[in-house]
Amino acid sequence: MEQVRMLIVDDEEIIREGLKRTLAGERYAVGTCANGYAAVEMLNDRQFDLIVTDLKMPGMNGIEVLKAVNTLQPDVPVIMITGYATVETAVEAMKQGAFDYITKPFDPDEFLEKVERALERRPVHTGEIQIAREMALHHGFGRFVGESREMQKVYRRIMQVAGTTSTVLITGESGTGKELVARAIHENSVRRDRPFIAVDCSSLAETLLESELFGHMKGSFTGAVQNKTGLFKAADGGTLFLDEISNINLSTQAKLLRTLQERTITPIGGTQPVPVDIHLVAATNRELRSMVAAGTFREDLYFRLNIIPVELPPLRDRGGDIPLLIGHFLKRFTKELGKGIRRIAPDAMAFLEGYGYPGNVRELENIIERAVVLAEDDTIRKRDLELPDSVQAVAAPFADQIPKTGDELKEMKRHIREHATDDVEKAFLICALERNDWNVTRAAEETGILRPNFQGMLKRFGISVRSRLNQAD
Repeated sequence: MEQVRMLIVDDEEIIREGLKRTLAGERYAVGTCANGYAAVEMLNDRQFDLIVTDLKMPGMNGIEVLKAVNTLQPDVPVIMITGYATVETAVEAMKQGAFDYITKPFDPDEFLEKVERALERRPVHTGEIQIAREMALHHGFGRFVGESREMQKVYRRIMQVAGTTSTVLITGESGTGKELVARAIHENSVRRDRPFIAVDCSSLAETLLESELFGHMKGSFTGAVQNKTGLFKAADGGTLFLDEISNINLSTQAKLLRTLQERTITPIGGTQPVPVDIHLVAATNRELRSMVAAGTFREDLYFRLNIIPVELPPLRDRGGDIPLLIGHFLKRFTKELGKGIRRIAPDAMAFLEGYGYPGNVRELENIIERAVVLAEDDTIRKRDLELPDSVQAVAAPFADQIPKTGDELKEMKRHIREHATDDVEKAFLICALERNDWNVTRAAEETGILRPNFQGMLKRFGISVRSRLNQAD
């Protein structure tokens, strides 16, 4: 039988021990602590299946513990302990997300019944979450934070790919963690003790990239004063990760295709092919199919790279992972920066959960680090987030209003999600047009968006191609 991990939080030792004795047996692994602050520390360090907390405690009360659970482990049910005189407060706690409450002095049978009901009502994907936790523990996925269905698919695909030498193509928006996936594939393969070499193809000039990848012979071009071993050879026996592969020019694409087909490289200026044994993992945040259609990416190379696709979801599509990531980054930066941050104010938390994160996990990480630095006491407030004015304006209708009901919270989150990426979309359209001399048809083809849809987006943002062309004349 699966062991249930429970945490009991109460400032009275007799209550803690009484509940623990009631739960005696092999099925329950019970931890206890005497205050809310200790509970938060334990929530940061380990995963629980059920929390039982007293409502009235000095310092950090049960409602604050409930909020911490909702942030750090949002799928975990919470049972409140209360006296008869504060039942109304316990009912209020249930409105804020508590599963149930028990009253002092408690009846052991009633308590066990409530515990079983709470465990039965856990999300249907709890078993899948457990799989994700075990994979993170045993397969080196500790760098990932996330238990959503979307991330579980990624974990499973990593394990499927790690045992092969098939070429992998990781796709996803900037900031979603593509290099983390590549490293996880390497660390779970038989090549784990061999080199892992990452190359950012967008950071090297076209004239240098071919030399960096394949090497060159002395005298093969001006400045080639000695032989150079390329990164393909340096990664021999291991894994080579080519990030932003969409930035490779057509000439280098042809040479890369030959390398993948023949498993050999020929350095610049060389005449003899050199065998290489590498697992190639590539990544891009662009739509390669659209680039193939536009003639800027080789179709044969695309199919050679896309043998095993791994698609990383944007943060906005990752279910309940945002609170988990907030808790993870808060714990990390609080420790690194030596700050005594213990909680996030409700309005700041509501905004963080509703924001669209065009920069994905990397953007959330930066926001939390900044907030930890700027917080003046033990609480992060909305002002500490210091988001750009354009983002702050999204929440203007709610600036002085903390949601009081679940419906109000949903409406606030919907509003923020719908508008938070407007600036990014507008910049996306303008850049696409500029790359294509303000030709709408070519810009639509390059981005993979149907021309009528592209025109509709231009109209929505008030972008006038005709005005721009008239200005150019």
